[in-house]
Amino acid sequence: MIDIFILSFLVALTGALSPGPLLTFTIYKSLRRKRGYLASLYILLGHAAIEFALILALLAGASFFLRNIIFLTFVGIIGGVLLVLYGIIAIRGVLKTDFEDEYALEGNAIKGYKGNSFVGGIVVSLSNPFWTFWWAVIGLSLMVNLNITLLNPIKMLTFFVGHELGDIVWYFPISLFVYYGGKSLNPKIYKYVLIACGVFMMVFGVYLTINIVFNPPTF
Repeated sequence: MIDIFILSFLVALTGALSPGPLLTFTIYKSLRRKRGYLASLYILLGHAAIEFALILALLAGASFFLRNIIFLTFVGIIGGVLLVLYGIIAIRGVLKTDFEDEYALEGNAIKGYKGNSFVGGIVVSLSNPFWTFWWAVIGLSLMVNLNITLLNPIKMLTFFVGHELGDIVWYFPISLFVYYGGKSLNPKIYKYVLIACGVFMMVFGVYLTINIVFNPPTF
């Protein structure tokens, strides 16, 4: 179980560290709310609620196919390859960004929904097409590799908790940092953290691809 928790946590953390709509929304609410240091917790509760529903839907919808070894292998390989590609794209994006310019948190603006933080966590997640794609391919591939099914709720909950904790470890400190007067992130540190995340995703993608071929899951 501990391996499921750790892998789920690390994959979620690398995704959370990458800039995106949820990070921007968290920064916005942390700056604007009276108790902005709690903004990330409300946002992530909404985010977690919709992710849990999606995990259940994916596992329920895929239950028929999870008995097909060809389908399992295909999903596992595609998910692993996409993780490698995502890592490469993330690193290229970092290298093309001028991190010597101040990374001003208060300069971030969010278009669209700006209301309740909990509902916002759901709305912003659903409005991000990459989030849906990630879960439909990479997330499902990860669950296939880790043998996560509805038949083993303890495994599923371990995976879910690890994944959500990966988000909290990044977003909650951001809320604290922004609310209590942080105006910028150290550009060099942030740059190398993102590069490290990209490398991790590439390595983990290769691992998933090899693992699904030589150790196909059985349900």
